[in-house]
Amino acid sequence: MVKNHLKRLATNKSWALKRKENKYITKPNPGAHSLKYGFPIVMAIRDMLKLARTRKETRDIMFKKNVMVDQKKRFDHKHNVGLMDIISFPSIKKSYRIVLNKKGKLNLIEIDEKESKSKIEKIVGKTAKGKQFQLNLFDGRNVLVDKNDYKVNDTIIIELPKQKIIQHFKFEKKASILLTGGRHIGTVGVVESIEGDKLVFKNDKNEIFETVKEHAYVIGKEKPFVKIKNE
Repeated sequence: MVKNHLKRLATNKSWALKRKENKYITKPNPGAHSLKYGFPIVMAIRDMLKLARTRKETRDIMFKKNVMVDQKKRFDHKHNVGLMDIISFPSIKKSYRIVLNKKGKLNLIEIDEKESKSKIEKIVGKTAKGKQFQLNLFDGRNVLVDKNDYKVNDTIIIELPKQKIIQHFKFEKKASILLTGGRHIGTVGVVESIEGDKLVFKNDKNEIFETVKEHAYVIGKEKPFVKIKNE
């Protein structure tokens, strides 16, 4: 029997919720994000943004077509949302990006309308498809490209909802990155060097640290191209 809920105390530490408020919380549907980087959209609407008081109120909001994820309407309160997804509420003209803070918690930051129309995506895999190449992205999307200009760990900006690539940032020295794991999770820094699986980066205080390169999510060149934290 499939469980439709999780015990709050057993949820991933990245979930920004009060552990002892209620015993259970909705379990997200299977989706593009793991429980480390994703959670049910009801948690965003009710627990984080406080736009609803109950699950029923959340469902009512969604049934009225007032919620979009990455510019697509969503109706299921258990829909899995996660890191770098954009949740929009057209009726109140508000949009939010899901990011990681320095405590390793998934957090929502408000973004403007322009940023809500595009999404930053890490390339996590790449395969040849005849004369084209398929880019496998962080949130489970696949994008076909004609040129072999993209590498795993690079990042692209795609137009929503069409998935047209409008910008490309390479995983290289001077790239601006967000750390998605390790002791420095949630830190924004600049790549100093990459050697094998080791990454050396500099934070905003000019302090130098090492981590593994799989924790790096490129977000721009020398500085973030998109808003990653509240001002």
